[in-house]
Amino acid sequence: MHHNLFRTVLLLLALLAVDTFAQSYLPNFNQRDNEYRLLGLKRAKEAYEVARADFERQRQLFDKGLITELELERMRREYSDAEVNYQQSLLAVLFEEQYVSVSDAVKYQSEDGAKHVRLTLINTSGGTAEFQKLLNIEDELFRSLQPDVIPNVYVSIMNDDGAIVSRPYEAKLTQLRFGEPQEIDFVLLQDLDAVTIFIYYANGAQRSMKVYLEKDATVNRVVVQSEQFSQEVELGTSSSFDLTLELFSGVSNTFSLEVVNLPTQISRFFKDPQGQVRLSQVKFTQSNRTKRAALEIALPDRPSDEVAMDVPIPFYVLVLPREQADDLKNLHSRQWTEEELRAINVGYVRLELLPRGKGELQVRSPQLYHAIRADETAEMYVDLLNEGSHRLDNVELKVDMPLGWTRTVSPTMVPSLEINQEARVNLAFTPPQDVAVGKYEMRIRTSGLSSNEPVTAEDKTVTVEIKAETNVIGTVLIVGLVVSLVGGIVGYGIRLSRR
Repeated sequence: MHHNLFRTVLLLLALLAVDTFAQSYLPNFNQRDNEYRLLGLKRAKEAYEVARADFERQRQLFDKGLITELELERMRREYSDAEVNYQQSLLAVLFEEQYVSVSDAVKYQSEDGAKHVRLTLINTSGGTAEFQKLLNIEDELFRSLQPDVIPNVYVSIMNDDGAIVSRPYEAKLTQLRFGEPQEIDFVLLQDLDAVTIFIYYANGAQRSMKVYLEKDATVNRVVVQSEQFSQEVELGTSSSFDLTLELFSGVSNTFSLEVVNLPTQISRFFKDPQGQVRLSQVKFTQSNRTKRAALEIALPDRPSDEVAMDVPIPFYVLVLPREQADDLKNLHSRQWTEEELRAINVGYVRLELLPRGKGELQVRSPQLYHAIRADETAEMYVDLLNEGSHRLDNVELKVDMPLGWTRTVSPTMVPSLEINQEARVNLAFTPPQDVAVGKYEMRIRTSGLSSNEPVTAEDKTVTVEIKAETNVIGTVLIVGLVVSLVGGIVGYGIRLSRR
């Protein structure tokens, strides 16, 4: 750790001070040494070797007493400055050539269903060995600088908005050696096929690249997912499960779609959600490894032993290679467990269906018109029938009456009505004493509950007509008068005919 810190600090000093040292202590400094660092390194190496040779000569002269200690110290400083400048130039060249690349970015799904990305990073700073040979650099100095090691590499995965979509948010490699690729495994927090990989390393260099994730082709499987994996569906209706199919295979590209563990009374078929075309197989291409489909199901009108009310039905959608589907002849003749499906290595998703019913209330009556006298009561009955697919509870019958009228309802509430069950309710309507002759209407309203949801029936209207009182004596006198008149006319006609 301290060694890496020392290297980083030394590199920063090299990049900041190489120009100052070169201009101060190299008599043949070229302004283009900064632009062409390799040529500058050659120049610095030559100056260093000259300064070292001069220092050795001056030391020999000093040993012979031909020069003073002050002259030797001056030459030692020039030699030291040339050495430092040479080392800084060497660092500038070595670290300028350091480069981190992504050799592989593979997306796969773990057994718990989480999506992962496996990144392989490589150190592509392979030119350092060529520099050593080209410049004839001392092996000890070259090795001490560790040019084939990139320290402190930080990696993150981002989406198009620049948000980190991986766990860990940032991974660190303490060092990345040339020729020794390293893998980092990330958990994808957002299911993406293309991501941005951000890399920051050693000397402050950084890279950002957008890559299309490869799919792990070793499993030969299609990963199936559904956002609507559990649904409540009423009997007699249909529903649809959305499916996302993602290919992880380098062997097969054509797969069959199958459903297992679903009762035979429930019809089912796959379809393309866009074109509404029925599907039995899907084919992937190199450029399109993610497809969408939908499973359409239809429930029977009435419950049965296999399709029971309010009892969940778990089942599986399978996506298996076409050749494997041909081998599994007994696919639909048995109940499969998740462990068995995992053992045969097929893509699958567990779905759940909860059959629900709804009561449907019908009100029937043989007669909705009644004619009574003012002192009579209109009596009738209605039959309540549950024609739905679920029990009805607390069925209640209410009557809106004209002003002054009274009613009798028996019973006022039916506790429950099973499917296809009937219940009879008796009603009686009594007019007030001062009721006028005419027609009066009563509205019957019926309601109940089905799975705690309100259910109402169509309202019925009952018409009661009050007839006028009849005068018997007056009617007899009128009838007698008419008979007498008719008899007189007939007798007069007979006499006229005899004359």
